[in-house]
Amino acid sequence: MSAATVTAAPAAGRADGRIGLRAHVRHTSALVRRNLLWIRQDPESMFDAVLMPIVFTLLFVFVFGGAIAGKGNQDAYVNYVVPGLMAMMGMNLAMGVGTGFNQDFQTGVMDRFRSLPIARSSVLVAKITVEIGRMLVATSILLAVGFMLGMSVSNVPGLFAAIGLALVFGSAIMWIFLTLGVVMKNAQAIQGMGFLVLMPLQFGSSIFAPTDSMPGWLQAFTDYNPLSTLADAARGLMNGGPVAHEVTVTLLWAVAITAVMAPVAIHKFRTKS
Repeated sequence: MSAATVTAAPAAGRADGRIGLRAHVRHTSALVRRNLLWIRQDPESMFDAVLMPIVFTLLFVFVFGGAIAGKGNQDAYVNYVVPGLMAMMGMNLAMGVGTGFNQDFQTGVMDRFRSLPIARSSVLVAKITVEIGRMLVATSILLAVGFMLGMSVSNVPGLFAAIGLALVFGSAIMWIFLTLGVVMKNAQAIQGMGFLVLMPLQFGSSIFAPTDSMPGWLQAFTDYNPLSTLADAARGLMNGGPVAHEVTVTLLWAVAITAVMAPVAIHKFRTKS
């Protein structure tokens, strides 16, 4: 056996075919760099992360703020809706993860990745890592617009905790859409399925308005709707209020979704024909 063969074997993995942790990290890092370079070559792919928080904040504050919070109370509504929009950003950007992943399959990029001696999960983890970065950009823009419109934050460490909680939940949702990106035939099907799920979750929550006026059965749903608990947790962390129940329920949702959907996504990616 030649020296070249001996030195090349660890790069591909262990002798039994499994990928070691160091190799896994190296593969993931290379794929993260590839995805970042793709964004650099195609800056239009950042339009949703940049424009969505601006459009949604202005729309809800100036179009619905007066009706929901009362005329002249838009400033108070900013403090209410911006933490809610932090919860919504992750859901909407996660849908883009699934459509982009599906398009990579259509162009043959994923077939090339699956032919390489790399950990299959590293392809998915790299995708989520880059998308978390896009979420952070979108959240930063959302908060900047909120501050320009008069939003106030009384607990700065709580603000960072709210951002972290939104990123954790958003990354969990991405596993669902990565799975859809593998099993669905085209991007349009993913978008259709995504809207069917996202619209009831978003509007049947406390993101845009308090749930006091909702019927009892719907309030029971909103109490455990992860978007409601995330939005309420963000408000409590940023400006004070009870957060223990909301943070706990949000984290439980994130852990449960990741524990169920991450193995499913990786398995479907490995076995897709």
